[in-house]
Amino acid sequence: MGWNERFAGEEYLYGTTPADFVARQAWRLAPGARLLSIADGEGRNGTYLASLGVQVTALEPSENARRKAAELAQERGVSMQTINADLRGYDWPRGEYDAVLACFIQFADTAFRAEIFDGIATALKPGGLALIHGFARRQPRYGTGGPGIVEQLYDLDLLRDAFPRWEVLHQADYDADLDEGAGHFGRAALIDFVARKPER
Repeated sequence: MGWNERFAGEEYLYGTTPADFVARQAWRLAPGARLLSIADGEGRNGTYLASLGVQVTALEPSENARRKAAELAQERGVSMQTINADLRGYDWPRGEYDAVLACFIQFADTAFRAEIFDGIATALKPGGLALIHGFARRQPRYGTGGPGIVEQLYDLDLLRDAFPRWEVLHQADYDADLDEGAGHFGRAALIDFVARKPER
């Protein structure tokens, strides 16, 4: 089933509240900061950050998800720019953003993931923040969300290697209980990673 079909119902697949990681790390984003949220889905993270005064641009290829994100933004009284964009072959902007959010984007095989991580680095200004959150490699034993393909999951070494010479501001590998709609519910193995792009 494709993502547009997954997002077809009226219910929000992952709920309407932001991921806990996003809520916990939002203090790093000053009002007016420009943030790119990749594969933003139905808008739970983008609209939350917009409500804090962040200038959010959301990339999302699913028409159904974009429609629901627009409805959520209207309900919350916020605006964010949403772009119909598939990340495969995406022409990443250069040095435009203060932060890039990649939250549960583990649909990518290893080569495609490397492209996305390179794109994050390209899109950030010097000194900009990469905020990455997803499932750890032991997640399949829980079966509470994410792909069952271990190669698409994270560990901290993988993320540190993907962003060499970056200043790691926060990193964590932990288990927690998710309550994020029907898509993410129950005990899960999670990874947090926040790093600052070198100034030069």
